[in-house]
Amino acid sequence: MFEQNFKNNVVEIRGQKIGLGESKLIKIPIDRLPTGTLIEIPVYVFNGEALGPTILLQGGLHGDEVNSIELVRRMLIDKSYKIHRGCVIVVPLLNIFGFLNMSRDMHGKDVNRSFPGSKTGSLASRMAYYLMKEITNNVDFAIDFHTGGEQRNNFPQIRYTPEDEKGFQLAKIFNAPFMFSSKLIPKSFRSQCHKNNISVIVYEGGESLRLEENAIQHGIYGTLRVLKHFNMIHHNVEVPKNPTSIHINKRNWIRAKVAGLFTSTIKNGEKVEKGQILGHIMDTYGETNFTIKSPTSGYIIAKNNFPIINMGDALFHLGKT
Repeated sequence: MFEQNFKNNVVEIRGQKIGLGESKLIKIPIDRLPTGTLIEIPVYVFNGEALGPTILLQGGLHGDEVNSIELVRRMLIDKSYKIHRGCVIVVPLLNIFGFLNMSRDMHGKDVNRSFPGSKTGSLASRMAYYLMKEITNNVDFAIDFHTGGEQRNNFPQIRYTPEDEKGFQLAKIFNAPFMFSSKLIPKSFRSQCHKNNISVIVYEGGESLRLEENAIQHGIYGTLRVLKHFNMIHHNVEVPKNPTSIHINKRNWIRAKVAGLFTSTIKNGEKVEKGQILGHIMDTYGETNFTIKSPTSGYIIAKNNFPIINMGDALFHLGKT
Protein backbone atom coordinates (compact mmCIF):
# COMPACT_ATOMS: atom_id res chain seq x y z
CA MET A 1 0.00 0.00 0.00
CA PHE A 2 2.79 2.43 0.87
CA GLU A 3 5.15 1.54 -1.96
CA GLN A 4 5.46 4.45 -4.38
CA ASN A 5 7.94 6.90 -5.85
CA PHE A 6 9.33 8.04 -2.53
CA LYS A 7 10.38 11.66 -2.14
CA ASN A 8 13.63 11.40 -0.23
CA ASN A 9 16.12 11.22 -3.12
CA VAL A 10 16.88 14.89 -2.54
CA VAL A 11 14.96 16.84 0.09
CA GLU A 12 14.92 20.62 -0.34
CA ILE A 13 13.84 23.00 2.43
CA ARG A 14 14.32 26.75 2.30
CA GLY A 15 16.69 26.41 -0.67
CA GLN A 16 18.93 23.90 1.13
CA LYS A 17 19.26 20.44 -0.39
CA ILE A 18 19.80 17.31 1.70
CA GLY A 19 20.87 14.29 -0.35
CA LEU A 20 20.82 10.60 0.47
CA GLY A 21 22.91 9.79 3.54
CA GLU A 22 22.96 13.41 4.73
CA SER A 23 21.55 15.13 7.82
CA LYS A 24 21.09 18.81 8.43
CA LEU A 25 19.57 21.30 10.84
CA ILE A 26 17.72 24.07 9.02
CA LYS A 27 16.44 27.14 10.83
CA ILE A 28 13.49 28.81 9.14
CA PRO A 29 13.08 32.50 10.11
CA ILE A 30 9.46 33.32 10.93
CA ASP A 31 9.19 36.70 12.62
CA ARG A 32 10.71 39.00 15.23
CA LEU A 33 9.63 39.85 18.74
CA PRO A 34 8.82 43.52 19.41
CA THR A 35 12.37 43.73 20.81
CA GLY A 36 13.75 42.75 17.42
CA THR A 37 14.75 39.24 18.48
CA LEU A 38 14.55 36.87 15.52
CA ILE A 39 12.34 33.80 15.97
CA GLU A 40 13.34 30.73 13.97
CA ILE A 41 11.85 27.26 13.67
CA PRO A 42 14.45 24.47 13.86
CA VAL A 43 13.85 21.70 11.33
CA TYR A 44 15.96 18.55 11.53
CA VAL A 45 16.33 16.45 8.39
CA PHE A 46 17.69 12.90 8.58
CA ASN A 47 17.95 11.43 5.08
CA GLY A 48 18.90 7.75 4.86
CA GLU A 49 21.19 6.20 2.30
CA ALA A 50 18.42 4.12 0.72
CA LEU A 51 15.11 5.21 -0.78
CA GLY A 52 12.08 4.96 1.48
CA PRO A 53 9.18 6.99 2.83
CA THR A 54 9.65 10.53 4.09
CA ILE A 55 7.91 11.06 7.43
CA LEU A 56 7.23 14.35 9.17
CA LEU A 57 7.23 14.21 12.98
CA GLN A 58 5.74 17.42 14.32
CA GLY A 59 5.35 18.69 17.87
CA GLY A 60 4.10 21.93 19.36
CA LEU A 61 1.55 22.95 16.73
CA HIS A 62 -0.26 24.21 19.82
CA GLY A 63 2.30 25.99 21.97
CA ASP A 64 1.00 24.85 25.36
CA GLU A 65 1.02 21.14 24.49
CA VAL A 66 4.42 20.45 26.02
CA ASN A 67 4.13 16.64 26.02
CA SER A 68 4.26 16.72 22.22
CA ILE A 69 7.42 18.83 22.33
CA GLU A 70 9.13 16.72 24.99
CA LEU A 71 8.64 13.36 23.32
CA VAL A 72 10.10 14.61 20.02
CA ARG A 73 12.95 16.35 21.85
CA ARG A 74 13.73 13.21 23.83
CA MET A 75 13.98 11.13 20.68
CA LEU A 76 16.47 13.64 19.28
CA ILE A 77 18.60 13.39 22.43
CA ASP A 78 18.42 9.58 22.42
CA LYS A 79 19.50 9.58 18.76
CA SER A 80 16.45 7.59 17.77
CA TYR A 81 16.61 9.13 14.31
CA LYS A 82 19.56 7.12 13.01
CA ILE A 83 17.89 6.63 9.68
CA HIS A 84 19.15 4.00 7.23
CA ARG A 85 16.23 4.07 4.78
CA GLY A 86 13.88 6.88 3.87
CA CYS A 87 13.88 10.28 5.51
CA VAL A 88 12.61 11.75 8.76
CA ILE A 89 11.86 15.47 9.02
CA VAL A 90 11.54 16.56 12.64
CA VAL A 91 9.93 19.77 13.93
CA PRO A 92 10.11 19.61 17.74
CA LEU A 93 8.37 22.97 18.28
CA LEU A 94 6.34 24.68 15.59
CA ASN A 95 4.37 27.30 17.52
CA ILE A 96 7.22 29.09 19.28
CA PHE A 97 5.15 32.17 20.09
CA GLY A 98 2.46 30.07 21.76
CA PHE A 99 5.15 28.21 23.70
CA LEU A 100 6.68 31.44 24.98
CA ASN A 101 3.24 32.66 26.10
CA MET A 102 2.12 29.22 27.41
CA SER A 103 -0.80 29.47 25.01
CA ARG A 104 -2.47 27.20 22.48
CA ASP A 105 -2.66 30.06 19.99
CA MET A 106 -0.27 32.32 18.18
CA HIS A 107 -1.11 35.99 18.72
CA GLY A 108 -4.74 35.05 19.37
CA LYS A 109 -5.11 32.77 16.34
CA ASP A 110 -5.06 28.97 16.21
CA VAL A 111 -2.42 27.80 13.72
CA ASN A 112 -4.33 24.55 13.35
CA ARG A 113 -7.33 26.48 12.01
CA SER A 114 -5.28 28.61 9.61
CA PHE A 115 -4.40 26.25 6.74
CA PRO A 116 -3.51 26.46 3.90
CA GLY A 117 -2.35 29.86 5.09
CA SER A 118 -1.01 32.91 3.30
CA LYS A 119 2.47 34.43 3.05
CA THR A 120 0.95 37.89 3.60
CA GLY A 121 -1.58 37.00 6.31
CA SER A 122 -1.45 36.84 10.11
CA LEU A 123 1.49 35.20 11.83
CA ALA A 124 -0.53 31.99 12.27
CA SER A 125 -1.49 32.08 8.59
CA ARG A 126 2.11 32.62 7.52
CA MET A 127 3.26 29.78 9.75
CA ALA A 128 0.71 27.47 8.12
CA TYR A 129 1.73 28.63 4.64
CA TYR A 130 5.45 27.98 5.10
CA LEU A 131 4.84 24.66 6.81
CA MET A 132 2.96 23.45 3.74
CA LYS A 133 5.27 25.07 1.18
CA GLU A 134 8.68 24.33 2.67
CA ILE A 135 8.20 21.13 4.64
CA THR A 136 5.03 19.17 3.92
CA ASN A 137 5.58 19.14 0.16
CA ASN A 138 8.52 16.83 0.83
CA VAL A 139 6.71 14.17 2.87
CA ASP A 140 4.74 10.99 2.18
CA PHE A 141 2.93 10.97 5.52
CA ALA A 142 3.10 12.60 8.95
CA ILE A 143 2.59 12.07 12.66
CA ASP A 144 1.23 15.17 14.39
CA PHE A 145 1.70 15.11 18.18
CA HIS A 146 -0.84 16.76 20.50
CA THR A 147 -2.28 16.69 24.02
CA GLY A 148 -5.63 17.45 25.55
CA GLY A 149 -6.36 21.05 26.49
CA GLU A 150 -8.04 23.07 29.24
CA GLN A 151 -7.28 20.56 32.02
CA ARG A 152 -8.52 17.67 29.87
CA ASN A 153 -6.17 14.71 29.93
CA ASN A 154 -6.28 12.46 26.87
CA PHE A 155 -5.27 8.87 27.50
CA PRO A 156 -2.71 7.89 24.78
CA GLN A 157 -4.64 7.54 21.53
CA ILE A 158 -4.25 7.76 17.76
CA ARG A 159 -6.74 9.48 15.49
CA TYR A 160 -6.99 8.96 11.74
CA THR A 161 -9.14 10.28 8.92
CA PRO A 162 -12.17 8.00 8.30
CA GLU A 163 -11.78 7.64 4.53
CA ASP A 164 -7.97 7.39 4.60
CA GLU A 165 -6.93 3.73 4.38
CA LYS A 166 -3.22 4.60 4.67
CA GLY A 167 -3.93 6.59 7.81
CA PHE A 168 -5.85 3.65 9.24
CA GLN A 169 -2.93 1.31 8.56
CA LEU A 170 -0.46 3.78 10.10
CA ALA A 171 -2.64 4.02 13.19
CA LYS A 172 -2.54 0.24 13.57
CA ILE A 173 1.24 0.20 13.17
CA PHE A 174 1.63 2.96 15.78
CA ASN A 175 -0.46 0.80 18.14
CA ALA A 176 -1.42 3.30 20.84
CA PRO A 177 -3.73 2.01 23.62
CA PHE A 178 -6.74 3.49 21.77
CA MET A 179 -7.37 4.35 18.13
CA PHE A 180 -10.38 5.80 16.33
CA SER A 181 -11.40 7.76 13.27
CA SER A 182 -11.89 11.49 13.63
CA LYS A 183 -13.59 13.77 11.13
CA LEU A 184 -11.51 16.41 9.40
CA ILE A 185 -11.69 19.89 10.90
CA PRO A 186 -11.85 22.67 8.28
CA LYS A 187 -8.58 24.60 7.84
CA SER A 188 -6.65 22.16 10.05
CA PHE A 189 -3.23 20.75 9.21
CA ARG A 190 -4.64 17.25 8.75
CA SER A 191 -7.42 18.52 6.51
CA GLN A 192 -5.04 20.41 4.23
CA CYS A 193 -2.68 17.43 4.01
CA HIS A 194 -5.63 15.19 3.14
CA LYS A 195 -6.41 17.49 0.21
CA ASN A 196 -2.80 17.01 -0.92
CA ASN A 197 -3.03 13.20 -0.60
CA ILE A 198 -0.73 13.13 2.44
CA SER A 199 -1.86 10.83 5.24
CA VAL A 200 -1.63 12.27 8.76
CA ILE A 201 -2.25 10.47 12.02
CA VAL A 202 -2.66 12.50 15.20
CA TYR A 203 -1.26 11.26 18.49
CA GLU A 204 -2.96 12.64 21.61
CA GLY A 205 -1.57 12.03 25.09
CA GLY A 206 -1.73 13.94 28.36
CA GLU A 207 -2.88 17.52 28.85
CA SER A 208 -1.62 21.02 28.12
CA LEU A 209 1.14 22.57 30.26
CA ARG A 210 1.87 19.23 31.96
CA LEU A 211 4.48 16.56 31.30
CA GLU A 212 3.16 13.04 31.70
CA GLU A 213 5.66 10.20 31.43
CA ASN A 214 3.12 7.56 30.36
CA ALA A 215 1.92 9.69 27.43
CA ILE A 216 5.48 10.58 26.43
CA GLN A 217 6.61 6.94 26.42
CA HIS A 218 3.60 5.75 24.41
CA GLY A 219 4.30 8.48 21.84
CA ILE A 220 7.96 7.52 21.54
CA TYR A 221 7.28 3.79 21.28
CA GLY A 222 4.54 4.27 18.70
CA THR A 223 6.83 6.40 16.56
CA LEU A 224 9.61 3.81 16.75
CA ARG A 225 7.14 1.11 15.70
CA VAL A 226 6.36 3.10 12.55
CA LEU A 227 10.05 3.67 11.78
CA LYS A 228 10.85 -0.01 12.31
CA HIS A 229 7.90 -1.14 10.20
CA PHE A 230 9.34 0.68 7.19
CA ASN A 231 12.89 -0.53 7.97
CA MET A 232 14.03 3.04 8.49
CA ILE A 233 15.96 2.34 11.70
CA HIS A 234 18.08 -0.60 12.82
CA HIS A 235 16.12 -3.74 13.65
CA ASN A 236 17.95 -4.01 16.99
CA VAL A 237 16.14 -0.94 18.36
CA GLU A 238 13.95 -2.31 21.14
CA VAL A 239 10.32 -1.29 21.40
CA PRO A 240 8.07 -2.71 24.14
CA LYS A 241 5.15 -4.74 22.86
CA ASN A 242 1.68 -3.35 23.51
CA PRO A 243 -1.62 -5.18 23.42
CA THR A 244 -3.35 -4.46 20.12
CA SER A 245 -4.99 -1.03 20.05
CA ILE A 246 -8.58 -0.93 21.23
CA HIS A 247 -10.58 0.43 18.31
CA ILE A 248 -13.21 2.91 19.45
CA ASN A 249 -16.28 3.13 17.21
CA LYS A 250 -18.44 5.62 19.13
CA ARG A 251 -17.54 8.45 21.47
CA ASN A 252 -19.41 10.92 23.63
CA TRP A 253 -18.66 13.30 26.48
CA ILE A 254 -20.34 12.83 29.84
CA ARG A 255 -21.19 16.35 31.00
CA ALA A 256 -21.90 17.88 34.38
CA LYS A 257 -25.59 18.20 35.24
CA VAL A 258 -24.84 20.49 38.18
CA ALA A 259 -22.07 22.91 39.17
CA GLY A 260 -19.69 22.41 42.07
CA LEU A 261 -16.44 20.71 43.08
CA PHE A 262 -15.69 17.67 40.95
CA THR A 263 -13.84 14.55 42.10
CA SER A 264 -13.22 11.46 40.00
CA THR A 265 -13.24 7.91 41.37
CA ILE A 266 -11.78 6.21 38.28
CA LYS A 267 -8.50 6.30 36.38
CA ASN A 268 -8.04 7.56 32.84
CA GLY A 269 -8.04 4.69 30.32
CA GLU A 270 -10.10 2.48 32.61
CA LYS A 271 -12.85 0.18 31.35
CA VAL A 272 -16.23 1.00 32.93
CA GLU A 273 -19.62 -0.67 33.03
CA LYS A 274 -23.06 0.85 32.59
CA GLY A 275 -24.21 2.40 35.84
CA GLN A 276 -20.72 2.42 37.38
CA ILE A 277 -19.96 5.44 39.58
CA LEU A 278 -17.36 7.65 37.88
CA GLY A 279 -17.18 10.53 40.34
CA HIS A 280 -19.04 13.12 42.37
CA ILE A 281 -19.92 16.81 42.22
CA MET A 282 -20.40 18.52 45.58
CA ASP A 283 -21.36 22.05 46.41
CA THR A 284 -18.77 24.11 48.31
CA TYR A 285 -20.70 23.86 51.62
CA GLY A 286 -21.13 20.09 51.60
CA GLU A 287 -24.92 20.21 51.43
CA THR A 288 -25.32 18.34 48.13
CA ASN A 289 -23.51 15.42 46.54
CA PHE A 290 -24.34 14.58 42.93
CA THR A 291 -23.16 11.14 41.77
CA ILE A 292 -21.93 10.73 38.19
CA LYS A 293 -22.70 7.34 36.65
CA SER A 294 -21.64 5.89 33.33
CA PRO A 295 -24.59 5.85 30.89
CA THR A 296 -23.15 2.82 29.10
CA SER A 297 -20.21 0.43 29.13
CA GLY A 298 -16.97 1.53 27.50
CA TYR A 299 -13.54 3.04 28.12
CA ILE A 300 -12.54 6.38 29.59
CA ILE A 301 -10.34 7.86 26.86
CA ALA A 302 -10.10 11.34 28.42
CA LYS A 303 -11.07 13.02 31.67
CA ASN A 304 -11.30 16.50 33.07
CA ASN A 305 -8.79 17.17 35.86
CA PHE A 306 -10.17 20.58 36.84
CA PRO A 307 -12.07 20.51 40.16
CA ILE A 308 -14.27 23.59 39.68
CA ILE A 309 -17.13 22.62 37.39
CA ASN A 310 -20.02 24.48 35.80
CA MET A 311 -23.18 22.86 34.52
CA GLY A 312 -22.56 21.44 31.05
CA ASP A 313 -18.79 21.10 31.40
CA ALA A 314 -17.24 17.98 29.85
CA LEU A 315 -16.09 15.51 32.52
CA PHE A 316 -15.31 12.15 30.89
CA HIS A 317 -14.81 11.18 27.25
CA LEU A 318 -16.39 7.75 26.93
CA GLY A 319 -15.37 5.48 24.07
CA LYS A 320 -17.36 2.43 22.99
CA THR A 321 -16.10 -0.45 20.85
